[in-house]
Formats: sequence, C-alpha cells, structure tokens
Amino acid sequence: MNPGLDHLHPYPFEKLAALKAGAEPPAALSHIALSIGEPKHATPHLVTEAVIEHMHQLAVYPATRGMPELREAISAWLTTRFSLPQGSLSADKHVMPVNGTREALFAFTQVMIDASELSLVLMPNPFYQIYEGAALLAGAEPVYLNCDGNSLTPDFDQVSAETWDQCSILFLCSPGNPTGAVIGKPILQKLIKLAQQHDFIIASDECYSEIYFDESAPPAGLLEAAAEMGNDDYKHCVVFHSLSKRSNAPGLRSGFVAGDSDIIEQFFRYRTYHGCAMPMHHQAASIKAWQDEEHVRQNRALYCEKFDAVLDILDGVLEVERPDAGFYLWAKTPVEDTEFARKLFAEQNITVLPGQFLSRDTVDGNPGSNRVRMALVAPLEDCIEAAQRIKTCVESL
Repeated sequence: MNPGLDHLHPYPFEKLAALKAGAEPPAALSHIALSIGEPKHATPHLVTEAVIEHMHQLAVYPATRGMPELREAISAWLTTRFSLPQGSLSADKHVMPVNGTREALFAFTQVMIDASELSLVLMPNPFYQIYEGAALLAGAEPVYLNCDGNSLTPDFDQVSAETWDQCSILFLCSPGNPTGAVIGKPILQKLIKLAQQHDFIIASDECYSEIYFDESAPPAGLLEAAAEMGNDDYKHCVVFHSLSKRSNAPGLRSGFVAGDSDIIEQFFRYRTYHGCAMPMHHQAASIKAWQDEEHVRQNRALYCEKFDAVLDILDGVLEVERPDAGFYLWAKTPVEDTEFARKLFAEQNITVLPGQFLSRDTVDGNPGSNRVRMALVAPLEDCIEAAQRIKTCVESL
C-alpha cells in the first residue's frame, strides 16, 4: 500500500457528519445546507442541449489532449479574460482539458513530485484538502501557510529561502476557498520571480475566478501577472479552471490546465497512461460554455443578490464581511466553531462547515478556529431564511 494513505486526514465532511451525530433538529424546520460548495443555479440550456445533441459520440474514444476546437475555445477565453498577448497561448502547447479541477490537481501533483528526494508542497491554510492529500500520496511534505490577518492571504515574506529551495509546488487558491480573498498581481509577480529563482512550480487554482461583485474589476490571474512582467511563455506557471462554478455544471466534470508548455507536455505524457480523457459530448458542451459569457454574468448577478440580502440580515450579528470574490462567507463565531455549527444544526436545522475542519494546526495556531464557512449556493429565499435562523441562534447565546 502507498504509505501516504496512513497520513491522510478524514475529509471535512466526514468530520462534519461525526459532529452532527445524535443531534435532532426541529422537524418543523426544513434543512438548509450552507456547508457544501455545490452550485444550485440552473445549468445553462446551451450546455445541456449540447450534451444531448452529441450523445451519439459515445461510440468514439476521446483523445487525451481533447478536441482541437475545445483547446482553441479555452485558449481564446483565457486570452480575452486575462488580456494575454494575442498568440502567446497556444491551444496545442499550453492547454490541456481535464475532468474537473479536483481530478487535475491530484494527478498534476503525482506527475511533478520526485518522491526520491525531499519535496515540499506549500499551500494556503485553510485550504482545499486535495492539495494536502495529493502531496502526501505523491511522497511530498505539505507546508501550511496561514491565511489570517486582514488580507486573509499567506504572508509569503515569512517563507525562508531554504523552504523555497526545497519547494516543488506552491499551490495558490485565488479567489480563495474558504476565505474568498484575492491575491493581487504584485504578489503574484513576486511569487513568479521566486519560482524562477528557486525553480518550483506555481499551481494556481482559479476555479472561483468568475464569481465576483464588481464587473469592472475581475480578479487577476497568474497567467495575466506573468504576461505583464514579460513572462509570456508562462514558465513555472500553471492555472486550473473549471466549469463547475462558472457555469453551474459540477456534474459535467469539465475544466482545464494551462500554462508552461514543458509542464503541460509532461502532464500529457502522464495522462496518456492515466486514462482520463474527457467524453466527447462533455467536450462539445464545454466548447459552448467557454464561448458564452452572458450566462456567467447572470450567475454573478444571482450571487450578488444573495450576498446583499444575507449580509444585511447578519449585520451586527456576526463578524462577517463580503469576500473579494467567490460564494463563501468566512464568518467569525461567538463561540468555538464546532460548538456553533452543532448548535446551529440542532436548533435551526442549518448546516455550516467549521473552519478548523478546513485547516491544520501550526506553531502559530489554527487559522480556521472560531470561523465557519457558509456557501451561499441555495436559492435566494433559502439563503434569506438561513440568515434569519442564524440571527436567532446567535441572539440566543
């Protein structure tokens, strides 16, 4: 057996189920789940129709690289969205379709880690647990960079030169899960210079990049930062994007990896053996999704409406602010986060995720303690009802 299996932590939702065990919420109150980041807005008609229209392609083995038309649609979207130099991002060399970012983040780590030598994988803390699990199963050592303070992003200046030297992969998540914090271009460019100096890969998980609140100021991306500093071959830089949040299509399992062509080529070699090509009808639907922005703007508007309503109700009740982007609230709790989550479920039939389940203890403490993650994915009416019940629960403490 892979020895890394013995080091895996229970998944956050396993811990949550154990925390809720034995609690009996009021039967009169319907359950509202704010714990899982699963979009509930309708999948665009153009996506579902494309799946149906291309079902006859079930008789075709898909290529690992994906259809050229899909890679071209992805390249065009990235170039437009992040103002990349025209022609700098080759659909043939810089882009690889994947079955969602979760699968890709895990597989990518297995490719890029040399288990025969000490490899560090740096990641934000709190974090998406795939980063940690992928590192452990690849034989690497996770290093947790606390996201606390006002910015809710790591203080990269506190990382030593020795740590950077041993770093194989730096995982970024911007906009962040669960914090919603966005890393700005100056910091991204500082990290790119460090990657060039110390020879590590920056793997930027940007799957929440299209959920933001100011249409005139979308979150910056790693490739955008690289291009603006003259690194328009994107060396040391790889980004991960998905249609799950952008297009409300988590069941499509469609995303992509893009960036440094040498890294993409090695990832392709691995994937020819991995056996993970995207089905043809999913590729056809993905092309439609990446070529359309209207449904994405409508999606953002729905989230803006929910944030406005919920934050208005929770104002003065919880310490919580609108995030930079994404669909999570990262709220401070008046009591321990696990106690608050259990009480909220037992008394109000609301499920939230304790922050410490998304974090690891460090010498500087656990940055998820006394916080909860609340995903505003439910319909507007349910989000409003949940906020009102949370207010009632807090006022009863």
